[in-house]
Amino acid sequence: MDASIFLSDSRPTRQQFSRRVRRVQRDVLLMGALVENSCLLACKALFERDLSAAQKIKIQDKQIDKFYKQIELDCISLLALQAPVSRDLRLLSALMQLVRDLERIGDYADDLGEIAVKLFPYPPHACFTEIQIMADRCRAMLAMSLAALSNLDAQSGLEMKLRDDAVDAEYDKLYDVLAQQRDVPGIVEPTVLLVLVIRHLERMADHATNIGKRVAFIVTGQR
Repeated sequence: MDASIFLSDSRPTRQQFSRRVRRVQRDVLLMGALVENSCLLACKALFERDLSAAQKIKIQDKQIDKFYKQIELDCISLLALQAPVSRDLRLLSALMQLVRDLERIGDYADDLGEIAVKLFPYPPHACFTEIQIMADRCRAMLAMSLAALSNLDAQSGLEMKLRDDAVDAEYDKLYDVLAQQRDVPGIVEPTVLLVLVIRHLERMADHATNIGKRVAFIVTGQR
């Protein structure tokens, strides 16, 4: 008997394939919602001094990592089981990269929670308000990049670059303020930790920008 019959029967139908792709898209958005919440919790830990929020991030980070691994496996399986048309191929390959960006943002949120615990004994720094503005801008960028993904809105995805430039400018300004402090009373640990905070925020914005670029690639096929 012709073995190709068994091979063809083992492949999902186009309808089944499309349904599984939609399921992966849904899981990516669910993962994104968890990452958004981790960023919110990180801000609560840092700026509201809510240490319970830092503990909640740890729990969510495990869920985020689980989503990341499962989505990656699902994408590989779909690519292997059926030769996708060009748009599906772009979608699946971009989603595999995109979930890595989300996973890294989640890791940075976890790091910020740990820093919040270390900063807790110290009084709030004079730059705290400006750092919070930077953090809010980064959270808005993540929300907008996920909205662009949900709507497959290439234009919104590409607009993330302008917002990232604003975050970079804030990072440079805050870094200069923190690095050029003179005669700092007491130990320097709070200053070092705040430099880490703004660096993590800047990297989170970079990954949100990457998500926007990947959305544009899914829609247009152009990098």
